Amino acid sequence: MSFPFIRMRRLRANEHLRRMVREHLLRVEDLVYPVFVTPGEGVRREVSSMPGVHNFSIDQLLQELQEVVSLGIPGVVIFGVVSEEEKDEVGSGAYDDEGIVQHAVQAIKEKYPQLMVITDVCLCEFTNHGHCGVIKGDEVENDSTLELLAKTAVSHAKAGADMVAPSDMMDGRVTAIRSALDENGYGNIPIMSYSAKYASAYYGPFREAAGSAPQFGDRRAYQMDPPNTDEALRETWLDIEEGADIVMVKPGLAYMDILRRIKDEFSYPTAIYNVSGEYAMFKAAAQKGWIDEKRVVLETLTAFKRAGADIIITYYAIEAARWLKEG
Repeated sequence: MSFPFIRMRRLRANEHLRRMVREHLLRVEDLVYPVFVTPGEGVRREVSSMPGVHNFSIDQLLQELQEVVSLGIPGVVIFGVVSEEEKDEVGSGAYDDEGIVQHAVQAIKEKYPQLMVITDVCLCEFTNHGHCGVIKGDEVENDSTLELLAKTAVSHAKAGADMVAPSDMMDGRVTAIRSALDENGYGNIPIMSYSAKYASAYYGPFREAAGSAPQFGDRRAYQMDPPNTDEALRETWLDIEEGADIVMVKPGLAYMDILRRIKDEFSYPTAIYNVSGEYAMFKAAAQKGWIDEKRVVLETLTAFKRAGADIIITYYAIEAARWLKEG
């Protein structure tokens, strides 16, 4: 049976019908808000390349999170931002029990115990060379970095983190972190691993926000090569085998094919990171009046859901939650 008996437009005729047959639904509960925390008081410093995104001192961050909680956004990812004077060769600020991330976790959990606090486990924000691990010669040395990543994860769990998220892309880091958490009594802390993290040009604004640009070379020796897809499946399989509870694809827009393949292959809880460069492009175009920001953002976030994302980490979380609440 075909036209005129079958008319696909019938179910598009009005908003009630469209909602009734909608296949994928974006919810506030799908969103996670990334935040940057820095030492001091009264600090609310906007990132020039990311309008609306700030480096917050803890007191200002707690104010920002009032709306996050009131909107029903379930969680945040915390990134630490420190001065160059506070950095060193081995990123010791990352695993310092008195570090900025640890203090932020404690403050957030005290004020907003219902909020899921996820911590970025990496060294790059705390190393004076900007790389994600220990430098040996002119290379990032994999195995000696694992111990420091494990120490960081344990320190975050000790501070009260609900989940840790290693973003470094060192081989074997999920095993190292899982073992260290278990040995220190944090067996119930889940790991959300950046399993397919690409050496992407979309990260530029983040590096301004976090002060984490490499001082020499780049990260292509340990982050994934953008042309590769089968490699992403192998990386993800290894992370699952090593004990990851959630896997992640990063960036988002240019890698939805990777997200779909991973979801189809493993049927595993999967996150995607709507990264800084994507956010910056949307903001710039919206400020020029070239796009309808609300519609473009919600369409993109829905596309992540359609491609298989269970969790969407996005700097648009607050604005998207407002728009979803408005209907």
